[in-house]
Amino acid sequence: MTEACVTTTTINMIAQTPQPPYYAVIFSSLRTAVDDVEYAEMAEKMEKLARQQYGFLGMESARNELGITVSYWKDMDSIKSWKMNADHLFAQRMGQERWYKYYTTRIALVERDYAFDNNNNTKYQRE
Repeated sequence: MTEACVTTTTINMIAQTPQPPYYAVIFSSLRTAVDDVEYAEMAEKMEKLARQQYGFLGMESARNELGITVSYWKDMDSIKSWKMNADHLFAQRMGQERWYKYYTTRIALVERDYAFDNNNNTKYQRE
């Protein structure tokens, strides 16, 4: 699938990743009852900061009762560097102290991906 056949909505919501292999960091969370402006500000700041990191490939996020954020990375070294970023460490601490009642992080190697774009009736698979 070429970028020309991807709609603007898709580009804004679904990460455009390179051909595998690459890594996915899956962050699943349940929030506390604390719903403050600081959380939204920190989430926006972390997304902007992650996008500036070497090896960052993209991000997808959704929240209802359960929040799931998947970030994509070139390699494990990039993931380790992001985990140890000082601003990210501060956000992690705030999350544990204030915003999350539970979370889990999983790291997976993406070996294959495939997609469908209904606007162009286009499918693709990459290995």
